[in-house]
Amino acid sequence: MKGKGLENVVAAETAVSMVDGEKGRLVYRGLPAADIALESSFEEAAYLLLEGEKPDEQQLQAFTESLKKKRKLPEHIHKMIEQFPDDLEMMSVLEAAVAALAEKAPLEEPLRDQAERLIAVLPVIIASRHRQLQRKEMVQADAGLSHTANYLYMLHGQKPEEVETRALEAYLILTMEHGMNASTFTSRVIASTESDFFSAAAGAIGALKGPLHGGAPGGVINMLEAIGQKENAEAWLRAKIVAGERLMGFGHRVYKTTDPRAEALKKICESIAGKNDWLDTAYHVEEKAVQLLQEYKPGRELYTNVEFYAAAVLKAVELPANLFTPTFALSRSVGWSAHIAEQRKDNRIIRPQSVYIGK
Repeated sequence: MKGKGLENVVAAETAVSMVDGEKGRLVYRGLPAADIALESSFEEAAYLLLEGEKPDEQQLQAFTESLKKKRKLPEHIHKMIEQFPDDLEMMSVLEAAVAALAEKAPLEEPLRDQAERLIAVLPVIIASRHRQLQRKEMVQADAGLSHTANYLYMLHGQKPEEVETRALEAYLILTMEHGMNASTFTSRVIASTESDFFSAAAGAIGALKGPLHGGAPGGVINMLEAIGQKENAEAWLRAKIVAGERLMGFGHRVYKTTDPRAEALKKICESIAGKNDWLDTAYHVEEKAVQLLQEYKPGRELYTNVEFYAAAVLKAVELPANLFTPTFALSRSVGWSAHIAEQRKDNRIIRPQSVYIGK
């Protein structure tokens, strides 16, 4: 019998991405994800994952315009959001709204068009619900803004600074896809039954909602807020290490060396150091923490994981904690879409066996 949780069981062959935990590599369609995050826009990275190749200028423009046209929230979804009780969490709102998108999906609509609708409308659903809970008027999408900048604009009601957009864009690209994780596997299982695209996406959202998968990096933010200023970092970190307490944002179940996503986000923070106080502090804390961990725990491989810099970025762009996992979902929707399409091309219903242990 294999290990619990299907650990080390190969469930599919894929050309979408490769996660190499031993060597610390994450590859999208043959290209290092870290390089893509540093050099590309959200739209370029999404096109690469969906189509399997980087877009030329004409393809990118057509894809970008198509996403913008699909931003409009269907009226029945808008009414649904208005009727949800205030205490219904955002991920449950997303799950229900995405499932309801299937109601208006023509049977003959190409899968690619459905994927674009999902990617385009998720930020709108999140922003609309967020504004509703704040008792503020919904902000209409701005066709002049990119996918990432428009998300921030619809959330806050003002156009974001370029520093904010670039930091969040890098985060979104680096969380678009990550192998056969729980939500991606869920989307492929549902797609394998020949259910509709939006049901597969809604199921993936349900899986991501679980704290063991899409848990928000709140612990890192709490740590950074407790430190407060760069000058406090060494004394605070040293005290925690001496007390045997865990430093949040270090270590990863898959990566046995540096998390490539964290490295890329770190480079983004380096490039804009001094332009955002929060990112500047996070960069300093990470450097000091690594130094102290090597001093107190020599020989142990404890590297920064993506949650550390994810927390720094999400806090820097003023996202409240209840939007962390939904924002993760809007980026991961690209990977789900690519996997659903791949599953359909060579489909066989996913039906593993179980071992009976009852009386």
